[in-house]
Amino acid sequence: MVWKPHVTVASVIEQDGRFLMVEERADGKLVLNQPAGHLEPGESLVDAAVRETREETAWMFQPESVIGVYRWYHAAKRATFLRVCFAGSALSHDSSQPLDDGIERAVWMSLSEVRDAAARLRSPMVLRNIEDYLAGHRYPVEIVQDVTE
Repeated sequence: MVWKPHVTVASVIEQDGRFLMVEERADGKLVLNQPAGHLEPGESLVDAAVRETREETAWMFQPESVIGVYRWYHAAKRATFLRVCFAGSALSHDSSQPLDDGIERAVWMSLSEVRDAAARLRSPMVLRNIEDYLAGHRYPVEIVQDVTE
């Protein structure tokens, strides 16, 4: 058996002291997450973050930095997730765009609201990503490179 981590991206977007979050259905529960999702075949990590943010929130996202790269082992699923988390700006919103399957709504939340909802966070990476962002963790987007032949 070949082991493979699940490669995912996430977007931390702050506007007026609030963070863009999604309320989504996962494993039969209503949970909170950043706009996030899996890398698709042939897709760059930056493009994946832009796409996932648009699909889950209807906001156009401009990645401006990388907050970090996170590895999390989900013991219950016996699965490892490798997440590249981007920080950036929400540029425009398309209120007519339907949200991805499983997404109940996009919502702007303060840090205290996110912390108060800790039991509902999809993974421990959600709050960690915001805290690292607030701590000033920023790396140039250019550290994420696509190598082509």
